[in-house]
Amino acid sequence: MATLGSDPRPHSQLASASIQSNISGNNVPTNRGLERALEEGANSGFFNLSARKLKEFPRTASNFDLSDTVEGDLSRNRLAEVPSEVCHLVALESLNLYHNCIKTIPDTIINLQSLTSLNLSRNQLCALPACLCGLPLRVLNASNNKLVCIPEAIGQLRSLMELDVSCNEITALPRHIGRLKALRELNVRRNLLCVLPEDLAELPLVKFDFSCNKVSTIPVSYRKMAQLQNLQLENNPLQSPPAQICMKGKVHIFKYLSIEACRSDKMPDSLYLTEDIDQNKKQDTDSGVGSDNGDKRLSATEPSDEDSLSLNVPMSHITEEEGLSKDDSSEHISALTGKPPQPTHTQGTHIAMINQLKEAVELLQDPNRWALLRFCYNAVFLRTHKSMESVDPQFTMRRKMEQLREELELMEQLRESIESRLKVALPEDLGSSLMDGVVLCHLANHIRPRSVASIHVPSSAVPKLSMAKCRRNVENFLDACRKMGVPEDKLCLPHHILEEKGMIKVSMTVQALVDETSTKQALFT
Repeated sequence: MATLGSDPRPHSQLASASIQSNISGNNVPTNRGLERALEEGANSGFFNLSARKLKEFPRTASNFDLSDTVEGDLSRNRLAEVPSEVCHLVALESLNLYHNCIKTIPDTIINLQSLTSLNLSRNQLCALPACLCGLPLRVLNASNNKLVCIPEAIGQLRSLMELDVSCNEITALPRHIGRLKALRELNVRRNLLCVLPEDLAELPLVKFDFSCNKVSTIPVSYRKMAQLQNLQLENNPLQSPPAQICMKGKVHIFKYLSIEACRSDKMPDSLYLTEDIDQNKKQDTDSGVGSDNGDKRLSATEPSDEDSLSLNVPMSHITEEEGLSKDDSSEHISALTGKPPQPTHTQGTHIAMINQLKEAVELLQDPNRWALLRFCYNAVFLRTHKSMESVDPQFTMRRKMEQLREELELMEQLRESIESRLKVALPEDLGSSLMDGVVLCHLANHIRPRSVASIHVPSSAVPKLSMAKCRRNVENFLDACRKMGVPEDKLCLPHHILEEKGMIKVSMTVQALVDETSTKQALFT
């Protein structure tokens, strides 16, 4: 007969069994949570496996269909390399591998030909493979790694808009970085850079951060960065511009660079200009210019065969380009030279002007003579400009200004159409505020409710939409325009909105949408 009593097993075995039971009990929720995340990823197209201490991709993932996954999050794990399973998700558009232990990237990542956003920050990468540059990336974040260089093939990423390689050990930027014609944000903060490439001046950068490096000189060509809004350059041993100039902000920095450009670039021209004036004066004297005999006077509009950059140009032509009267031009030169103006005549000689200009050229080293620099530049290149006008009649500043004025008017109409209907105030940079497609989708729904069924909007947790969501918003807006009767020839393309390269087309599309709906409402009433 069985009797009640104590368990015959030793006490140590009981304790061991209890611990084993607890461990197995704790594993169940973890596995269930992982399977639940994979199941949600298979259903929604977005799997989130963040902060699960994974050292490899879950083997149970083979039980779920992840082939249509467009967004994946494997951040805050312990991955030593990019999982090969992830490299076979060909529909993937966004991949977050932040804060892992990744040291290598496999060549199979080239399979992800839909990938537009890749986050590799806070890993242990020593180099980026060249195959990475064969992807259609728009956003690449490789900050906080151990990179010593950027591959030369980076220039193949023609669609790249954001590049972050901050907090690395990069000593020089690649020479082909100037080919990234779509790049708007560049962050090279906290590296070992000593020199900045001049090719960056040709890029449409809006934000540029090269703080905490070893840069001593900013290239003068950077003054051409017309779209630059945010410039971070602190903690650099800058000598040109000096620190007191840099502390005053971007406007003063660019002004300093403009002065340096005039000093360095224009001095060789000014030396040639002085010799050219001497030759012109000698030629004019030998030809009888300035004598009483008007028949021997050289025509001011006919260039000499030996001199293609002569300063012997009509005063009326110069004043027309500069917007000055003839008297103003004479006073302009005399004010620079410190000598009283001399009389000039439309059909008279130009020796007086040339003599004054020759004396003025000697003052080119004075940085305060801005008006003189501008006048000399126009005088030297005026004939080239005139010859281009003779080849192409449309090559005139007046027509370019009229075209620019028309574009500005269309942009103001676009702003007014949106603000008056949505009752919102758009920022000054209209293109960037429309780039994610949210405002345009709301405009379409305001004109016809529920014309855009789903809109991806930013949140406090995710303040900036991914490029994939922005593209969906833009495509939904264009589909709504088609349904409301906007003709195809008046519809802009998605990249006009996403890349801000065709805001005039966007304005025409919005205006056509408003006109189309207004016409239909008038017919119904």
